[in-house]
Amino acid sequence: MAQRSLKKDQAGEPNLTWPSSTELVGLVFEVIPQKAATLYPEYTKTLHAWFLDQVRSHDPQLSASLHDDESKKPFTISGLDGKMDTTTGGQLQLLSDQTYYWTVTAFSPTVVQWLGHWLEHLPPAIELRYAPLQIQSVAFALPPTTYAQLYQAEIAKTLTLSFLTPTSFRRKGHHLPLPWPVNVFHSYLRRWNEFSGMPSDDEAFLAWVDESVLISRHQLESVKVAAGKQGKVTGFLGAVEYSLTSEATKQRHFQRLFTALGQLAPYCGTGHKTTFGLGQTRLGWLSKPNSIETLLAQALLAKRVEELTDVLMQGQKRTGGDRAIKVCQTQATILARQEAGESLIAIAQDLDMPYETVKTYVKRARHRLKSEELA
Repeated sequence: MAQRSLKKDQAGEPNLTWPSSTELVGLVFEVIPQKAATLYPEYTKTLHAWFLDQVRSHDPQLSASLHDDESKKPFTISGLDGKMDTTTGGQLQLLSDQTYYWTVTAFSPTVVQWLGHWLEHLPPAIELRYAPLQIQSVAFALPPTTYAQLYQAEIAKTLTLSFLTPTSFRRKGHHLPLPWPVNVFHSYLRRWNEFSGMPSDDEAFLAWVDESVLISRHQLESVKVAAGKQGKVTGFLGAVEYSLTSEATKQRHFQRLFTALGQLAPYCGTGHKTTFGLGQTRLGWLSKPNSIETLLAQALLAKRVEELTDVLMQGQKRTGGDRAIKVCQTQATILARQEAGESLIAIAQDLDMPYETVKTYVKRARHRLKSEELA
């Protein structure tokens, strides 16, 4: 990560600039809570919502574009990196005297341009629910660059990537928590083809990856965390070294693209839900994942949601189907979060559900649990 210091002009205002040709950039915000505060494990959704609200207030047209097309979001956000405590209910405790770091990346010219404008009108604080974070400084987390510059990077025969937050892919309706080369590089190629202006043939390159890219070293572990409005994600953490076979060098363009996509990885993240803090990726072999307290809290919440879903599904066997599963997962999520200390009002706002519906769901869930205890 780049130096965590804010360049300022003589008036004391932020002075982070980049060439107008810039297509990719990463920023790190140094923030301090204005007071000690409690966060629920899935607080990255609130960071996501706050960031998109900033886009909406400054550029409604860009906001509509980012909101309408779920598959084309050329930015990522991280969770908060810094020391946190956990409460007995499994929530996270921000410390008032602690510094935290929040990373935002952009990998399209439009969003990069918006970031530059936004920095000129940066608000004094990130308004998390119950936890305003005073912005102390902003610096480059990843240098401003272009796709052409990534493509012209020195060709490499090996590539080492570290996955700092749970990383997963969607495959046949399920999560694939493994860094198979084809899945990893397909994830990057999809972004490259969408935003670089230099698209490459998917099938030919991925066939080359399947034949030519090997996993030569890895240190991985899997973790199941709560993510999204309902449900869980099983992902992997750790580091992987990819290497090329001797035959791979015969395809010079693909070898160069392999290198460029590796350089792209820290900007675009890996896998899905990268705009909610998952799939945070860095070059090199890093041993420590980000915010272990957050991961533990998310894992505990995911486990409780899974336990409650299993119990609630016992009463749904006659109806079955996807709808029954989704209803039970939603009820389980609401109840688990209420057990952890969240108010139903806050849960309803976060899930974008009517408060009365949330209240009804939690009553039904508790009634079902009581029935199971008496059975």
